[in-house]
Amino acid sequence: MNFFKAVVCFMTALAFLISSACSPHVHLDIFGTEQIKEVVLEPSESKDKILVLNLEGFIGASFSPGLLKKEQSQISQVYYRLELASQDPHMKGVILCLDTPGGGVTATDILYREIFEFKKKTGLPVVALMMGVAASGGYYVASACDFILAHPSSITGSIGVISIFPNFHELMDQLGIQVNVIKSGKMKDAGSTFKELSPAEKDIFQEIVDDLHQKFLDAVYRSRKEVLSREELKELADGRIYTASQALELKLIDDIGYFHNAKDLIYQIARIEEAQVVAYTYYPQKTTNIYSMESSEKNLFKENSYLKLFQSLPSGFYYLWLPHMD
Repeated sequence: MNFFKAVVCFMTALAFLISSACSPHVHLDIFGTEQIKEVVLEPSESKDKILVLNLEGFIGASFSPGLLKKEQSQISQVYYRLELASQDPHMKGVILCLDTPGGGVTATDILYREIFEFKKKTGLPVVALMMGVAASGGYYVASACDFILAHPSSITGSIGVISIFPNFHELMDQLGIQVNVIKSGKMKDAGSTFKELSPAEKDIFQEIVDDLHQKFLDAVYRSRKEVLSREELKELADGRIYTASQALELKLIDDIGYFHNAKDLIYQIARIEEAQVVAYTYYPQKTTNIYSMESSEKNLFKENSYLKLFQSLPSGFYYLWLPHMD
């Protein structure tokens, strides 16, 4: 009887944590299997391997993935898998599959740098394969790869920075709510949601946006300078999106194709004839082929509407495509 009471108590506590909006991040490894595993997506008699690595959804440094999730951000997902790949003597290259509208400026830049560090450390090629969307920060990350391949229906571009500062002061006035602010300097509450931006504040934030935009251009130019001049790139980087065919014509990507084309590129660069296609996952039974790779983390871009994504974003600066903000 005590056993059943214990089970009931456990399930009650579990339900409470799941339903609680402010619940802490807890890992339950009930069966002792919380270990990342290599799974073979496409077998081969060769010992050589190609890693498929997914980057999906909003690119952020952290979020609350929930009770049963294993990792807390895209940064940790990508970093850990690149580390595992770098330790495998049979690894011959990485296909980075991107389906993301971008995200935070810092998180995006970290992923960009980690890909460069991986290539420098291992000498292995990394091919970017754009899926549905690889815009803004998604394109930023892709530019760190050796080759950018896009599906025929991919959307990319949106090279630029957007700064988000919600304003609730009129609503609060209607509700009769006042906020008293005591500050050490006139700009200490710049960007506050409780008041409109002053012209001076807008100038300050515009300078920051321009500086971050230049960093974006520098990152892309580093990889595309053989085919694009700075002047050409600057003309393309007004925030607009491009189809795959437009991006190819404008030299923002290298080719249009599918997964097998990305795999053939790895073969050519690595000078191998065939290889196993593998992935690293906590859910090996659910990962059976290249199209069953699914992020185990909360995906703001896919699971929520753009409105919900916008509502979830704190004030700040983003390499992000947000079409519904216009």
